[in-house]
Amino acid sequence: MYKVAVLGDRDSIYGFAALGLDTYPVNEVEEAARRLKSLAEGPYAVIYITEALQAKLETEIDRYRTEKLPAIIPIPGVSGNTGRGMLSVKKSVEQAVGSDIIFNNN
Repeated sequence: MYKVAVLGDRDSIYGFAALGLDTYPVNEVEEAARRLKSLAEGPYAVIYITEALQAKLETEIDRYRTEKLPAIIPIPGVSGNTGRGMLSVKKSVEQAVGSDIIFNNN
């Protein structure tokens, strides 16, 4: 059975444990890269990662972008939404369908 993990700074991910998700607080980029690799090679189908950490691990995350699993999904951290999550989703949609289908109504 597949599992769901949350990776990021402790303050940002602490609440996800109450939902039954496996949380992995990390402080250093090298530690985060090692943890991401071990989670991606483990039983995890979905890995939520804070946007701030995603920005630091782009190279590592790109390795898994074409794989079926895991889905690595950016989430806002306690510092707020940076917009990187939406850009990541937009990039994935464009890659999947070959076109931008997310419209900006501004």
